[in-house]
Amino acid sequence: QVQLRESGGGLVQPGGSLRLSCAGSGRFLRPYTMAWFRQAPGKEREFVATISWGGTTTYYQEAVKGRFTMSRDNAKNSVYLQMNSLRPEDTAVYYCAAREQEYAMPSGRQSDYVYWGQGTQVTVSS
Repeated sequence: QVQLRESGGGLVQPGGSLRLSCAGSGRFLRPYTMAWFRQAPGKEREFVATISWGGTTTYYQEAVKGRFTMSRDNAKNSVYLQMNSLRPEDTAVYYCAAREQEYAMPSGRQSDYVYWGQGTQVTVSS
């Protein structure tokens, strides 16, 4: 069983930056493809970014390309989401997720992920 815990959310002004962290416990995260999703108020949860188990492949939602960077540090059993040039529309609860199958391909489908954190709130507002 993989447990995930996000941190790093908060209130930031438009144009600012935040770095989200997701720490794993229970198992090493190294063999698992990981992803970030987000859910804004009144909207469905949506894909943000995914990273392969080896960390060599990443995919992003179109709206965050060039602004967000997902990375992982397997030695620290953690993944990260660096968010720059934040916009009010980035306001959401951000969730970290892991695929169930080891060494699986990166995916933007929520149904491919079975392990989820509790989420961290990001609010972009002046």
